[in-house]
Amino acid sequence: MANVATHLRTTPAHDAAAGTVLTAAEIAALALSLAHLGAGPQATTARRALRALLDPAAPVDHDDVVAATVATLTAPLDASTADRARVIAAAITEHRVVRLCYGDAGANVTIREVEPVTCLVHRDHWYLVGWCRMRRGVRAFRFDRILAVESTGLPARPRRADRYLPFQSRALGVRR
Repeated sequence: MANVATHLRTTPAHDAAAGTVLTAAEIAALALSLAHLGAGPQATTARRALRALLDPAAPVDHDDVVAATVATLTAPLDASTADRARVIAAAITEHRVVRLCYGDAGANVTIREVEPVTCLVHRDHWYLVGWCRMRRGVRAFRFDRILAVESTGLPARPRRADRYLPFQSRALGVRR
């Protein structure tokens, strides 16, 4: 899986006005917040700002990955996926465990309790990244394969998102 911030440029994203450096985790959180806004005027303006912030016109080595990822980041989610994204976003913010009904690539369905850490986008797909209690390890769950999600209300151990995002190389200039 690619991480948006490391593939978009060789340095972190910058807010030109404030000179603020954004981490990959911050970009993922911002994008997730925008993803379930729908198609209203604020959402359109916010997505345009995110596209400008990510600056896909900047020269990079992975143009096809960047183009697909930025398109996914800045497109509104369908209504049912947006509802699941709201539950996931709230659980990340509140450090709560979620219960997923998840269908894997082989159409096997499992019920899993996950401590959500962050979300990321790679090409055409959103992913929930978290600690899977069933597998006792870090896992990424594609949003379109999450059949249902609910908060358990149980507290999740706070975890640093930057440790759960792939390809977080200091050499690429991503702030941790």
